[in-house]
Amino acid sequence: MLPSLTLVLGGAASGKSAYAERLVMAHGGPRVYLATAEAHDAEMRAKLDRHRARRGPDWRTIEAPRDPGPALGQVGPDDVVLLDCATMWLSNHLMDEGDLTQAEVALFHALDTCAAPVVVVSNEVGLSVVPDNALARRFQNAQGALNQHLAARAGLVVNVIAGLPQVLKGALP
Repeated sequence: MLPSLTLVLGGAASGKSAYAERLVMAHGGPRVYLATAEAHDAEMRAKLDRHRARRGPDWRTIEAPRDPGPALGQVGPDDVVLLDCATMWLSNHLMDEGDLTQAEVALFHALDTCAAPVVVVSNEVGLSVVPDNALARRFQNAQGALNQHLAARAGLVVNVIAGLPQVLKGALP
């Protein structure tokens, strides 16, 4: 059994989403995919199409680029949820220039009260160089803080490097 919250971290193209999908599928039960990415260009549309094809038809997909709360409130205890990904959710809020603190409070409330286990995918950006512009530095700092808050709440934290999972907290089911 998965804990109520699992965090799967990794760098870009590390295999973190595919690993998180396997965790969710191994759990059994109806699978819900909360998609936070928005396809603003052809390259992103192609990436989203590849992810959708990899998951197959047995997933219920809900688009939740900024507020996954309503979707998390509708799932049942027999479901298992994959929120992919916290990085895109954060990017959406930073680009909107909204109240990030309020958005995080709402996100954590929704995660804490969700009836189903939730696996959250997020990028680890702390291993890269310090960016040369203010927006990128703000993003890197906000992503690091968000990952720390998620990890503190999660019963299982896994870092994926080159497709290989490393458990940082908890134990694999």
